[in-house]
Amino acid sequence: MYAAMRVGIVHFKAYPGIETGTGPIVETLERLCADEFWTAVEVGWIKDYRERSEARHLLDQSHLSVAYATQPKMLSNKFNLNHFDAGERAKAVEAVKSSVDEARQLGAEVVRLIAGKDPGDARRGEAKKLLIDSLQQILEYAAEDGDGLRFTLKLFDRRIDKKNLIGPAHDALDIARALRPAWPNFGLLVDLSHFPLLDETPDESIPMLAGHLDAVHLGNCHFRDKRHPAHGDIQPRFGLPGGETDTPEVAHFFRVLRANGFFDKPERPIVSAEVRPVLAGERSEVILANAKRVIRDAWALAQRPG
Repeated sequence: MYAAMRVGIVHFKAYPGIETGTGPIVETLERLCADEFWTAVEVGWIKDYRERSEARHLLDQSHLSVAYATQPKMLSNKFNLNHFDAGERAKAVEAVKSSVDEARQLGAEVVRLIAGKDPGDARRGEAKKLLIDSLQQILEYAAEDGDGLRFTLKLFDRRIDKKNLIGPAHDALDIARALRPAWPNFGLLVDLSHFPLLDETPDESIPMLAGHLDAVHLGNCHFRDKRHPAHGDIQPRFGLPGGETDTPEVAHFFRVLRANGFFDKPERPIVSAEVRPVLAGERSEVILANAKRVIRDAWALAQRPG
């Protein structure tokens, strides 16, 4: 498994309450840094400069690969990279530029990006052009440093929870095709938990996106019962009753990724679990152990013939 990928964990989902950039960030990050199962970690917004310095010190000791996710900052502040108001869009671009600076302070090799809200069919084409323009501004800003920082755009749901522009695989492909020729450090990230929310499957989407796919997330979702506390894009534990993802689905995802060359990259891709305690009585450490068992078992199953 480790020969094929760097196995990551999304820090701010594993320990809810730190998405706003405050809370026991360093304390919880230390637990992940001390766990040798993980070889990569995805961190988010850390408001305080001194806490970011402490986090960087931990990460330097850990030998973990580091990704920086803009989702906490962007979603908490409702920033939108494809906003039709130029002033609001400029605020979103500046927020990501500041995230690029934070990512560098934390020693990250890649920054995760997200699109803003989907405006609907009538103005979707216009929104995609605005998103491309915003992403170009961000990539140009990052290129000034010349350190080779990479970027991935994450695909979210469009109709159930986040309701983002990107979105379905065909729209993500349009963005990648517009940017990738000039910006080879830009790619896409798909999340296993989002396929059911998008009414798509890995078998359909991965072959379409394979040439632009740089990273993936492993997660679960629960969306068939609106009254359920895990309804929407919440990333509950694997195997949650009524959920969409458990070991067989992760194993199948690994098979599809392997069949489409995802694990044949010159540098091993980051494959991160994005899970969190949701129901009363659930504990982060147990949810993390659940994820580790599922990843190990799913990888083993994916190697079996047939």
